[in-house]
Amino acid sequence: MIHDEAYWTDRYLHQQTQWDIGYISTPLKAYFDQLTQKNKKILIPGCGNAYEAAYLHGQGFTEVFLVDISIRPLEAFSKKYPAFPAKHLVQGDFFELNDTYDLIVEQTFFCALHPSERQPYAEKMHALLSTGGRLVGVLFEDELFKDHPPYGGDRKEYENYFLPYFEFHVFERCYNSIKPRAGRELFINLAKKN
Repeated sequence: MIHDEAYWTDRYLHQQTQWDIGYISTPLKAYFDQLTQKNKKILIPGCGNAYEAAYLHGQGFTEVFLVDISIRPLEAFSKKYPAFPAKHLVQGDFFELNDTYDLIVEQTFFCALHPSERQPYAEKMHALLSTGGRLVGVLFEDELFKDHPPYGGDRKEYENYFLPYFEFHVFERCYNSIKPRAGRELFINLAKKN
């Protein structure tokens, strides 16, 4: 089942957002703290409550863009962070985006997609990244669920999706996951192949 706007809006309306840890994840914070180019164009797809975007914006990054299929988290984010540019909040389908970005951040978006969308995800990520662009983030290395999100998987499966499109700079188990996710996350830092 491909999960549509109504499905995700219903999850937000009924507060069924168990993936939401309430703050930026430690692996991504550690990565962001190494970035120095504040005008890097960054996309966070399936952004949800977008703690990563709030953190980046607070650190002075000016070109952070959010996309979510549901308007609910975008409206909540806009109310909480009124200084964040409204034009950088996009309600829509990730697969219909056409812009290019220097960095795309993966944080619980991949596992929300039906497994049939994983190959298209890898292809779309490659298409959306500028030359030399990077896909960076965290993937679950855990079986999780097969009939509803979050969908699980393992390193070998993921490698098959990404190898045709990306150079692997980092693809290893996170050393700094939050306690409930310890031993269940892979950190990825993938550079677009030209």
